[in-house]
Amino acid sequence: MDSSAEDWFLTRDERGNAATEVHAGCAGSPPWSEGNLVRPLIHGATYFARLHEELSALNSGDRVWFTDWRGDSDERLTADGPTIGELLARLARAGVEVRGLIWRSHGERVSAPMSWRSNELLSRQINDAGGEVLLDQRVRLFGCHHQKLVVIRRRNDPSLDTAFVGGIDLSHSRRDDADHGGDPQAVAMDSRYGKTPPWHDAALELRGPVVADVLELFAERWNDPHPLDRRTPYRMLLQRLADMPRHPEPLPATAPPPPPAGPHAVQLLRTYGMKHPPFPFAPDGERSIARAYTKAFAQARSLIYIEDQYLWSEEVAAGIATALENNPELNVIAVVPRYPDSDGILGGPPKRVGQMRAISRMRRVAPGRVGVFDLENTAGTPIYVHAKICIIDDAWFTCGSDNFNRRSWTTDSELTCAVVDTAASQREPPGTDSSTDAGQGANTGPGASRPLAYGLRLELWAEHLGVDEDDPQLHSPAAGLELWNAAADALDRWHATGRHGPRPKGHVRHHAPEPVPPFQRLWAGAANRLVVDPDGRPRRMRGTTPF
Repeated sequence: MDSSAEDWFLTRDERGNAATEVHAGCAGSPPWSEGNLVRPLIHGATYFARLHEELSALNSGDRVWFTDWRGDSDERLTADGPTIGELLARLARAGVEVRGLIWRSHGERVSAPMSWRSNELLSRQINDAGGEVLLDQRVRLFGCHHQKLVVIRRRNDPSLDTAFVGGIDLSHSRRDDADHGGDPQAVAMDSRYGKTPPWHDAALELRGPVVADVLELFAERWNDPHPLDRRTPYRMLLQRLADMPRHPEPLPATAPPPPPAGPHAVQLLRTYGMKHPPFPFAPDGERSIARAYTKAFAQARSLIYIEDQYLWSEEVAAGIATALENNPELNVIAVVPRYPDSDGILGGPPKRVGQMRAISRMRRVAPGRVGVFDLENTAGTPIYVHAKICIIDDAWFTCGSDNFNRRSWTTDSELTCAVVDTAASQREPPGTDSSTDAGQGANTGPGASRPLAYGLRLELWAEHLGVDEDDPQLHSPAAGLELWNAAADALDRWHATGRHGPRPKGHVRHHAPEPVPPFQRLWAGAANRLVVDPDGRPRRMRGTTPF
């Protein structure tokens, strides 16, 4: 198993953004951090419980900085615990420094059901208690701020500093668990997901020097000197009514990085679309997420495993297709939602067209080596896959806010962590007795004996396939596609025969996007490219595969 960070991570030149201070280091240092401890948190309920624990332990003088796409002030962190708004406001009143940047929608009041109203309420509740949470519109036109992070710094003990990065918003519908009954506080979605849509999501808990890198990323956005909103009389009036400043207050002096905490190397990857005025920390934009995937796909030899909300774009699928062409032993497994979150007559066809084109691009070159699946709970309700995870050859993995589409790779602000376990070669290889000790669980937490990417894959596959994590069938990534196909075949047959007899184990179904009629395809393709999934690269690069 190749666990070398140098082999997998981007160099500074490959990253292509000399203006950023993230991973700046000293001359000759790599653009990533080592000595970290990374813990994958599967399910929103798991993440919210950990966030609640960490926040509840803070005292006056500690810091909480966060960014979000959507925040609902009344979302509960635990079933009987406080709401996110209550807890952050309480911390601000107690002398904890609470700062945040939440996306301000371009449509503002027009898009109130989606984000503006909920984001405004969360920011007001915290600001009224003495915090500083701002609505940020400094993004490419028709793009959004999609980064999701929380950084916690302890004034008296930097070894306890923690960052959370992933795909989970501080919002409704996210607090689901492995039973997938859904979050009781749910957002409205396509009716086929039910009143409390089952929700699959993931985030990472980070300790060690990488926490300072996440803090620097936040600081770059916070210190952007441009106004937080687009200056029009209407927006200025709304800004005053909401009692929101147009510029943040200065940040305090930075503290030294936390001490080393573990064996994991982490590279922070981002997307920033080109815009005017430009980001001072990314004047030409940044597409290191896309470039990192392109590099990793080219190194894949056995398995590319993806969990993603969309999987839409042909340009995104092109790198995977090339890897399949060049490596006849390579398989791809992708897990996506069964239906778009909103699948109406106007919103649905552009999304389905984009996904069908991406899947077709991969299957044209390797029809028997690409498996695309969706999930359902034991009641047969489809599970909305919101996780953004990619695992390659049990050696390199990502988890963050970006999706596999043009928008995430070129337009919106995104943050993803690429992770390599630098101690993996010192551990027992997958399949040995000591690496599959049933008592170790997924072995993705502190003190784990399994290589991190391998343990994460086992945790995810065990849940989706309905088997134990120490099941020997899970050991080999090369045999995974056959295992997934068999599980999906069994559950599909059970449904096709009227659900007679015991339900097959697992949650896996073969994914078949609903067809888009020819007359809808006439406009859906253009809508996908121009509105739903735009390309934020320079004009000369649009429609091409290099990023």
